[in-house]
Amino acid sequence: MQSDENKTDSLDSERLVQLVQNFYPELGSAERPQAPSLIQGVIFDLDDTLARLMRPIEELMAEGARAADAYMRAAGMDLPENFDANIVEARHFAEEKSAEENEEHLADDALSFLLQFFGYPASRMDPTVLRTAVDLFYAPEMTAWVLAPDALSMLSSLRNAGYRLALLANHNCDRVFQRAIDYLGIRNYFDVCLSSASVEYRKPDSRFLNIVVERWGAMPHEVIVVGDSIAQDVRAGLALGAWTILVSSGVAPQVAHDNLRFAQEFPPDATIDALSEIPGLVQTWST
Repeated sequence: MQSDENKTDSLDSERLVQLVQNFYPELGSAERPQAPSLIQGVIFDLDDTLARLMRPIEELMAEGARAADAYMRAAGMDLPENFDANIVEARHFAEEKSAEENEEHLADDALSFLLQFFGYPASRMDPTVLRTAVDLFYAPEMTAWVLAPDALSMLSSLRNAGYRLALLANHNCDRVFQRAIDYLGIRNYFDVCLSSASVEYRKPDSRFLNIVVERWGAMPHEVIVVGDSIAQDVRAGLALGAWTILVSSGVAPQVAHDNLRFAQEFPPDATIDALSEIPGLVQTWST
């Protein structure tokens, strides 16, 4: 016969299950797998990690800049000749400044500053037109992303095993970043999807990653950071105190060059060629 104390414990457990089912149905049944204690979650980068562009980035930017230029002229803005080329240059300049200062320079601000540089006063700028022009500039790029091989099966495997997943990327326009996630159809795999444009800092600043670690209530050593860049992803993960995985296949030439340069200074815990290798590594580090 159970003691009164055991009966109370049993009753409390049953009541807890019932409460979860009544008030938190999205959590599923009590049988839902839980993440092993040694690894709680995985933080992913997006570009050249989970997804890749089908066309060259310079080609996509040129196409988007022409569309943005034509739209602003149609909206009544008096722009100098060949203004579209300056839109591309302004993006390059903003990205370089972001990397140097480790602080994101937003896409809307970059276009606004460019227009002012060419003598178009801020007082005459329509915020809606400016925002739409930025959206048009990024539209070809946003729709050119395709998931890397094994991305969906890998994410499903980790999610089904009970691990938490997050997607954090350096990007200068959060609404474009969020639309790209929806376009790829992967939002439901993640607990958190953040771009650097939505916060004060960007990778390799580990505070960006720590937003997720604190949200999960995890310790840094219970988290794995996955990305294609040693200078940004791996470096941020190491500074945080997390495990790190470098994805070496399909990276941009400049990133591949930088990875060789920083490999000795910021060595990742593992380097992989295919995303399908990740669940095995996570399982190994979990035990």
